[in-house]
Amino acid sequence: MRLKLKYISFIIFLLVGINKVNSQQVTDSIDWTELDDFELIKKRSGTSTLGGPEIGFKVNQTELFRAACCNLGESFTTNPSVDVSYTDAATGSKQIKLLGLSGNYVQLLAENLPNFRGAARPYALRYVPGPWLKSISVSKGSSNVKTGFEAMSGQIDVEYLKPQDPEGVVLNAYFDSQLKLELNADANFHISPTLNTEILGHFEDRFMSHDSNHDGFTDMPDIRQFNFQNRWNMFLPSYIMHAGIGVLNEKSLAGQLTHHSGSHDDNLYKIDMKTQRYEAYMKHAFILDKSHNSNIAWMSNASFHKLDALYGIKGFDVDEWNVFSQLMFESDFNERNNFSGGISYNYDYLDQNLLMTPTTPQKIKEKETTMGGYVQYTWKPSEKFTLMGGIRGDWSSLYKWFFTPRFNLRYSPIESLTFKVSAGKGYRSVFAWAEYNYLLASSRALVIENLNQESSWNYGFNIEYRLPINAETLRFSTEYYYTHFNRQVIVDYESPHVLTIGNLDGKSFSHTFQIEASYESSFGLSATAAWRLNDVKTTYNGVLLEKPLNSLYKGLLTVSYSTPMDIWQFDVTLQVNGGGRMPAPYKLNDAEWSWSERFPTYPMLNFQATRWFRHFSIYAGAENITNYRQKNPIIGSSDPWGPDFDSTLVWGPIDGIMFYAGIRFNFGKL
Repeated sequence: MRLKLKYISFIIFLLVGINKVNSQQVTDSIDWTELDDFELIKKRSGTSTLGGPEIGFKVNQTELFRAACCNLGESFTTNPSVDVSYTDAATGSKQIKLLGLSGNYVQLLAENLPNFRGAARPYALRYVPGPWLKSISVSKGSSNVKTGFEAMSGQIDVEYLKPQDPEGVVLNAYFDSQLKLELNADANFHISPTLNTEILGHFEDRFMSHDSNHDGFTDMPDIRQFNFQNRWNMFLPSYIMHAGIGVLNEKSLAGQLTHHSGSHDDNLYKIDMKTQRYEAYMKHAFILDKSHNSNIAWMSNASFHKLDALYGIKGFDVDEWNVFSQLMFESDFNERNNFSGGISYNYDYLDQNLLMTPTTPQKIKEKETTMGGYVQYTWKPSEKFTLMGGIRGDWSSLYKWFFTPRFNLRYSPIESLTFKVSAGKGYRSVFAWAEYNYLLASSRALVIENLNQESSWNYGFNIEYRLPINAETLRFSTEYYYTHFNRQVIVDYESPHVLTIGNLDGKSFSHTFQIEASYESSFGLSATAAWRLNDVKTTYNGVLLEKPLNSLYKGLLTVSYSTPMDIWQFDVTLQVNGGGRMPAPYKLNDAEWSWSERFPTYPMLNFQATRWFRHFSIYAGAENITNYRQKNPIIGSSDPWGPDFDSTLVWGPIDGIMFYAGIRFNFGKL
């Protein structure tokens, strides 16, 4: 047990003894409309539909505060469209799923700049602290061509808190029943009327290893993370600048526990991961003509990501450099016509060391340079109709020339009814060892073939109808997406004792259908109900099969109630995740079957209560209240050095019910 009493004493003092501040969270969620003799207060919706022709939605802080939201991976608890699940039961890596497809096909952006590539992708969701987020924009299916060609199922763009936000210091503290502590800080300083800076800080640590299913392995890794950003902006009449730097240091320890093993510590199966990440970004916008929104913008970011990982006796180290730069021009020719064009450059370099056995080290170097350009035109003849089309051409040092057309249309024949249609292509280069290094936490032999660039087409439509009910609105939406892969990299779990990462030989596609209804009342009650069906199939060894470890459907019901004057807020979220197919089972050494052919439907129930004060708020809640857990998420856990050990077949929750509490407060201007 690794218990740090001084940290626990500090958090108890913090949660109980501080009686200050956080009015910003309340005022940020309210729109004020001034009338003649009084003010009408209207609470801002936590989730809103993207206003342009792209299909998607935006999540703001009102929605993020409805759950603990410790990091980006926990920010979609109340959302029916995005799933977040474990990819491995030993390392704690998680992935986003959108349109029934792996998070590898979602382009991750940080304020419109591509980010978290290669080795950072399996663990990227825990690199973005939730209290740092101002909003999250999710584009489904085919998005625009401005930010590149990699969005195959959609884009997720995170917006951080801004240096130009109200000056002051905001702190957040979180503690849960699994003895995890998180501390977050956001400090804004307005140096002059045109220059602002911001410091974002994050610390987390887990004081104890947990093994609630008694399989001898930690349910989740013990993570200690330090995360820091310094952000700047400058506003002049004809020039805008944003720039910043970030530093992350993380140590993650998982694997066998001493008190569940008869072996000495030297023989325990351990997973030890050390991560260092450094990044910097800058954006420059030169305003040419305000009346036509004409501007030239130059935006760039660069990162260095270092991972040293040990999986039992297997080792994987990588030093990864990425540089992205883009020059853009945009202008409204008139109220109906908008043009955007630009050129971009991206460079990836990975220096990797692989140790499969103590005597067979391998050095693997991969690099790719991609240069390209795009044009995009938006035609909006009226408020009812918007058409956006774009095409980009890119040249890769590995794959030569390829082209990405995309198309989005919005039509609203009446104010309460909106149709959206999208179609487009996407591409992705795969750095398999870096992106799938968590698969080394298995005794299976890992085989990686000579991989092609991935390519797919995506088609989608969305219908939204808003039914007025007195002064409120009941919103219905229906959507469907079809993704068809021309080329795809497949992780094949179907053969016993072997994992093969290879190229698709046959068909691969995804059909996704979702219906959703939401309602917000003036007396503090809001609710969302949704149902989604996924039909995802891929060809394995010449046979078209349902993709394994993928839920066939998802149902969601989330309800929020705020008392008058927003003094108390109560949030309940219920998820029902449909069952699905497991990879082909086989007999273990003890003659038992490795697993069932299918996994069952399972529920997830979360609750949170928040007490708002004038200058601070306190929240407490519970996750996975039904205490549902996947039985035996680690195959062969009793003999991790044996041929049957495998921690990569995760389809449900690993840890059981968890209670938490926290406080958000704002010191204001110091």
